[in-house]
Amino acid sequence: MKVTTLGFDADDTLWENERFFKLTEERFTELLIDFAEPDHLRERLLAAERRNLKVYGFGIKGFTLSMVETAIEVTDERVPARVIEQILSAGREMHAHPVETLPFVRETLEQLAPDYRMVLITKGDLFDQERKLAASGLGELFDAIEIVSDKTADTYSRIFSEAGQSPENAMMVGNSLKSDIVPAIAAGSWGVHIPHDLTWALEHADEPAKAKQFRRLKNVGEVPALLREIM
Repeated sequence: MKVTTLGFDADDTLWENERFFKLTEERFTELLIDFAEPDHLRERLLAAERRNLKVYGFGIKGFTLSMVETAIEVTDERVPARVIEQILSAGREMHAHPVETLPFVRETLEQLAPDYRMVLITKGDLFDQERKLAASGLGELFDAIEIVSDKTADTYSRIFSEAGQSPENAMMVGNSLKSDIVPAIAAGSWGVHIPHDLTWALEHADEPAKAKQFRRLKNVGEVPALLREIM
């Protein structure tokens, strides 16, 4: 079926995101180097993030609270107050970091916007995602903005049905196989994977290589050519 609606993920698809989490994670391990080895701290932090997803959701706030929780755990509740303050400061700095759009993003979206129904579909903290979208200057290129708590096949079915004709007429573009690609294909849409150098461990999934509506591209700039090919 003809593609009439394009869905785009935001973090690490349109702009940098995971890089700042990794830099903050390194800072976190340095703060607690007297209490635990870096690899052990990363494992404990990831476990806390996984455990807290249903409580705090995705985003900087949940990450910051998971760092505080991990610091308390690995120090047997002896973590100095100054370390907690520095962790909270690191979280605030992440919120204030400038948005850095990825290569080919703006020109590609400007090229596609006149001919397709454009939908930004991202998950995470509402306030932070709205901040990044405003700072990116890309908001005017989208017909609809969807900030969701999670991305499932039902999520895509609902969004693409409301924003366009049907999921079968839609294509989702993103860096996460688990959140952007696999559930979009399950909903009946195209799933276009654009890998990022850094992907959060909890976003890993097997590539649906045998799915007819799956494609992998090098960057967002290749989307228009793919659309011409499949149409």
